[in-house]
Amino acid sequence: MARKAGFERRQILERARDLFWRKGYHATSMKDLEVALDLRPGSIYAAFGSKEKLYAEALEVYAEGTRSEALATMQAAPSALSGLAEHVRALGRVGERDLPSNACMLVKTVLEVPEDSNLLRKTAEDLLSKAEAAFTEQFRKAKAARELPADADPVRLGRRYQADVIGLRAYAQRSGSSEAVALLAEDIALGVEGLRATS
Repeated sequence: MARKAGFERRQILERARDLFWRKGYHATSMKDLEVALDLRPGSIYAAFGSKEKLYAEALEVYAEGTRSEALATMQAAPSALSGLAEHVRALGRVGERDLPSNACMLVKTVLEVPEDSNLLRKTAEDLLSKAEAAFTEQFRKAKAARELPADADPVRLGRRYQADVIGLRAYAQRSGSSEAVALLAEDIALGVEGLRATS
């Protein structure tokens, strides 16, 4: 029975994620949630405590999915550096997918939620930090494999890579931008590949 309850909770969180991802935190009303989740307000509060806590859990589900996709792409590549390049190329094809939004839900949250909204701001910031740490670790692997020059700084490269990804995902939110996003992603990927040590 607990397994079924866990499965149902996951389904509810995925529906909440898609709604929040599309509309944002403030623009999503309790009525919107009632309809999307097929739950009464009392049931939502009983299960999650508040709209804010529901959103925070939905953010975790979003981050888990994007992290899994990124790791799968990077691990399938022949090297650490090419894994990073292929990941950003995959992000360049975001317009081909039927997603609630082409922008990153974590970035949308940081931009929408004021700094004094402690739970949501902290959750989004922490998840973005984890993503940056994963990119940094990938650059560390590339350096250890001598794909990068000896003086390369994986922390700085990971930070810049994440900034490029954030910018790409923000640009992808513009209407009619699919072709431009793919070209931008290719430029970023070529830049990553251009870091490769020549000797």
